[in-house]
Amino acid sequence: MQGEADRVETEGELKTALKERKVQFEMFFTLPDFSDISLRDYQETMQRPFFSLSKRKRIKPIEYTSPDKSVSVHVSPNPAYGMATIWDADIMIYLASHLNELRERGANDLSPVIRLQPGDLLKRICWGTSGRAYERLVSALDRLQATTIKTNIRASAKSRETTFSWIDSYTHLVDERTQRSLGMEITLSKWFFDGVMDKRNVLSISPLYFEITSGLGKWLYRASRKHAGGNGAEGFTIGFETLHQKSGSESVYPVFKRKLLDLARVNDLPDISLEVIDGDGPRPKMKMVMRRHLSERAGNRGRNALPSPPPSAENDEDMVDPRLALGMISSLSKGMRVSGDDAPRRVIGSSAPRRTMATGRAIASRMIDAEIYSAIRADFPGWDYDELLGRFDAFLGANPSELPRNYSKRFYGFVKEHHRRNKYRL
Repeated sequence: MQGEADRVETEGELKTALKERKVQFEMFFTLPDFSDISLRDYQETMQRPFFSLSKRKRIKPIEYTSPDKSVSVHVSPNPAYGMATIWDADIMIYLASHLNELRERGANDLSPVIRLQPGDLLKRICWGTSGRAYERLVSALDRLQATTIKTNIRASAKSRETTFSWIDSYTHLVDERTQRSLGMEITLSKWFFDGVMDKRNVLSISPLYFEITSGLGKWLYRASRKHAGGNGAEGFTIGFETLHQKSGSESVYPVFKRKLLDLARVNDLPDISLEVIDGDGPRPKMKMVMRRHLSERAGNRGRNALPSPPPSAENDEDMVDPRLALGMISSLSKGMRVSGDDAPRRVIGSSAPRRTMATGRAIASRMIDAEIYSAIRADFPGWDYDELLGRFDAFLGANPSELPRNYSKRFYGFVKEHHRRNKYRL
């Protein structure tokens, strides 16, 4: 009798477990698609030192107090995991964007608990979807949960402080048989959730942000977006020493200054143009201007400016007008395209095929990385990729500041957005 009772109890526990597992499976399989959400960043974290700027494990705390003593930030790393990094902040940007998207879709009863497909998150922040990317995601979540922040930002009084971690917890559901990720549940801290829920506290950012490889570059983009975003053609000017303090960088000031000068010299941050003022002086400054306002600045200066002298003959061959670069690229790409007599097109009123423009698949397969091209065909079938490639080139031609570091990856995102907007036409 005892054995029978044990068997019945075991079967009951198994049925309950299977039922709970079915609920978990359904909970994640029915999630809406959030792979292509518009990106939003929480601006209270964009201009101050909340993250380590190095991929090295940081165990030294960050202690920041604003010059007027009104704002304080203290970040304590976990000895085992280290401090959350600026790359880990990519996840927080995605989560802020996820919440904003839910709000824009009219969702009610928004909560700090977010359920998502890890693959959607990893694709959107350009980490890839390999096994290594999933391991990297879990390590980042560990740091985000283990790092402790104490700040008086958004406190009701300057003397009051709030202590929190970026996330309170996370759960990763994995299929035991295939080891495939089925979904993830992440619980945000109340401080972060409450801040993102105020629409005034989130700013749009460029998808190209995730292509920035430098830790300081990622922080500088966020700080510039926050400072210069609403200042029009005048932009925002700030001293190098202040930037050093606000970044929380472990680099000594001379090294930090050199890195800033390098970033300004290359000047390839998305959306933002950087200009150094008094770079050789004792107190250099950085001027940040949104690129969309540069033409306005140039127009205002040009009304009273003297014409520029022509370049000297000895430097003529070394100088390239950046405005001509896209024309050169366009000419090269035209040379790569098949001529009008190389592909069949049926002429109205005739049964004979005529050779005209090459199919998009033939051109895309040469111009796009093979792996990404295969992914485009698998993920977004049915489109004329040559036509989309032409639109993509036209977009880059009209927006020089948007030239990507990885042409193929950016084209994948372009096709993905086109598919999202127009898939009902297929």
